[in-house]
Amino acid sequence: MTRGRAGGVGEAPTKYRALLALVVAAIVALSTAIYVGVASDDGTQGRGALTDGRLPHNSAAPASTGNWVGTWSTSPAAAEPGTETTGMADRSVRNVVHTSVGGTSARVTLSNLYGQSPLSITRASIAVAAASNTAAALPDTLRQLTFNGGPAVVIPPGRQVMSDAVRVVIPHDADVLITTYTPTSSGPVTYHPHARQISYVAQGDHTDDATGTPYTEQTKYWRYLTALDVLSNESEGTVVVLGDSITDGITSTAGANRRWTDVLYDKLRAEIAAGRDLPRYSVVNQGISGNRVLTDGLGRPADNPSGLNRFGRDVLERTNAKVVVIDLGVNDILRNPRLADPNAVLAGLRTMVGQAHARGLKVVGATLMPFYGHRGYTEVREGVRQAINAEIRSGRVFDAVADFDKALRDPYDPRRLTAEYDSGDHLHPSDAGYARMADSFDLESLKGSAPAEL
Repeated sequence: MTRGRAGGVGEAPTKYRALLALVVAAIVALSTAIYVGVASDDGTQGRGALTDGRLPHNSAAPASTGNWVGTWSTSPAAAEPGTETTGMADRSVRNVVHTSVGGTSARVTLSNLYGQSPLSITRASIAVAAASNTAAALPDTLRQLTFNGGPAVVIPPGRQVMSDAVRVVIPHDADVLITTYTPTSSGPVTYHPHARQISYVAQGDHTDDATGTPYTEQTKYWRYLTALDVLSNESEGTVVVLGDSITDGITSTAGANRRWTDVLYDKLRAEIAAGRDLPRYSVVNQGISGNRVLTDGLGRPADNPSGLNRFGRDVLERTNAKVVVIDLGVNDILRNPRLADPNAVLAGLRTMVGQAHARGLKVVGATLMPFYGHRGYTEVREGVRQAINAEIRSGRVFDAVADFDKALRDPYDPRRLTAEYDSGDHLHPSDAGYARMADSFDLESLKGSAPAEL
């Protein structure tokens, strides 16, 4: 049989070819419209916009490509005193946090680590703050957070939960408001006590309020919230800083973001903008005041868990972690009723380094800064500090060293901080001291990865 006379394969009659051309044209036009619509959605349109004064349902689809990184985080430190019975029942908690990098989508982590009963959160939201140090939001950034597609979540005692991704443009170096509402009693509250940032509380459910007016109570704590991640084209990974009150920034100016980790990120971003070849990383702060390498606080789970105890949770589980900076050990010296064993502290530090290397993380370690004049100072304790620092400087503990001791000590009396860098308690730095720590940090040490195990 000959396949040609009636119009062989691919040779449709003229009217069919015309119809086919119309169909193809329609498909191309529709595809183009869909593509343009999706490409132009910056996270402020569609289901991400306010409708009738109410929060929209969250879309979990990211608005663009990029890397998920941590832009802010904190360590759950303890059970909040006085919240054992009622927790934050029928109250909205509006945590104020400050970003390092920006992104086009966001997600948060909430913790009930210290809770003794299930924590019910029926509404949660995220928004960019209208200004610094305010509970007011930019209205067009206010989004409802969801968890597995729904607005509510129950977090069992000792557990944490991550929200779905939500489309919202999060700027770098900005305050973000993350609000949770808890209708029922659930305590004690998991919190971070030394935030150096004012957050807010309102009676009743005001998660969708952009004005900030109902938030009449101020607090120096972060409650429930432990991380804010963003889908970012600005960053390739996260630098995680594990430390004690010095990293926590306990003597820095509240609300000014002058912790040394804040200044470090600003320095890194500025150097990259100036054309320097450095990793594009965000920086997150996992400092807990009073933290030690070896010893937990009291309670079950322990308040203020040791660096060894919390390393997996606070470092290895941080989103897209690439480098960890460890600045711990001074409290092992000062808070030990007996003389601290420098070899035990160093062994603890090496254990954390080994865990980091097993996950491919590079480790930068800090020398311990002087504390002459502090009430805990003795010459014997000074000897322990010097022994630990000597081993750190030898290169036998960390992959690289941040020599904060050298940067901040008084050149005429190396046992003490330089007066300009001393907050006045002879242990914690001033704002100028925190800035000096960041300035002395060698950004080249962020390059590379963990050394190969032989």
